Amino acid sequence: MILSIESSCDDSSIAITRIEDKKILFHQKISQELEHSRYGGVVPELAARLHAKALPKILSKTTPFFNDLKAVAVTTEPGLSVTLVEGLVMAKALSMSLNIPLISINHLKGHIYSLFLEKEATLPLGVLLVSGGHTQILSVKDYEEIEIIATTLDDSFGESFDKVSKMLGMGYPGGPEVEKSAKNGDATRFNFTVPLRDSPKVAFSYSGLKNQVRVAINELGDSITEKDKNDICASFQKTAIAHLIDKLKRVFKTEKFINFAVVGGASANMELRAKLEALTKKFKIEDFLTAPLEYCSDNAAMIGRCAVEAYKLGEFSPLDEVKINPRVNSF
Repeated sequence: MILSIESSCDDSSIAITRIEDKKILFHQKISQELEHSRYGGVVPELAARLHAKALPKILSKTTPFFNDLKAVAVTTEPGLSVTLVEGLVMAKALSMSLNIPLISINHLKGHIYSLFLEKEATLPLGVLLVSGGHTQILSVKDYEEIEIIATTLDDSFGESFDKVSKMLGMGYPGGPEVEKSAKNGDATRFNFTVPLRDSPKVAFSYSGLKNQVRVAINELGDSITEKDKNDICASFQKTAIAHLIDKLKRVFKTEKFINFAVVGGASANMELRAKLEALTKKFKIEDFLTAPLEYCSDNAAMIGRCAVEAYKLGEFSPLDEVKINPRVNSF
């Protein structure tokens, strides 16, 4: 079995995965959303302190598995440096005390393998990764060969939802709040411009769209109503997704994917899933894959599933060499 640890942002999570059949034997995640909601976003130092309390509590429940562990895996990149350290310190301690190897896992690669929990991977495939920190189109050939086809020039898809929610005085995380509000809104009321629509560049940008929302909110001023907020959310969500679809159309004309998937915390957006499913059908892509909703956001189960592949390839990390890499955008 492999014990995996995830602490890249504001979710403390540990899982136990059986190597032979990828079965998840244990998984627990403690979210910090309530603690960070009052600030409208993640406070790194607070997140680190909460990890220091939560991770040992979860770990104490996994001791019955210790005799069967073959490795310990941990997220080391990308993420918040102060929170990544919490997981790495625990992983190193377990590696030394149990005399088992350590596996360093790229958090983004973990999201890809959230598609294949408790089953074999279906590769190659194209992937849209949308999260609070990243927006990327990937060509995944196998575990070791992942090509970034497009990425964001500034803000990410998920981050833009968080910022819009904060500007409207709504909750954190912003994705679910904006999606919920959008269901009651008129998506045609605000004519927000789709970013880079006339640009041949295959890339993403959400800073301009976020600014359009800010201007609309400022124009409404103190008289803004609940209906106004719903209409802004609906119009924003429609435009944010249209931007993804517009660039994916360009990619699909040149990249002939047999299968395509969406992963990451923001992939839980049901409107996005519906638009992507329709698009893949239009381009005659055989299968559209999604991760289970409970495993879209950061979790140790996806890190453990990814670690099974690394274990089979013998990709272990010497304790004196492994380190965190908070800002890495590659694989």
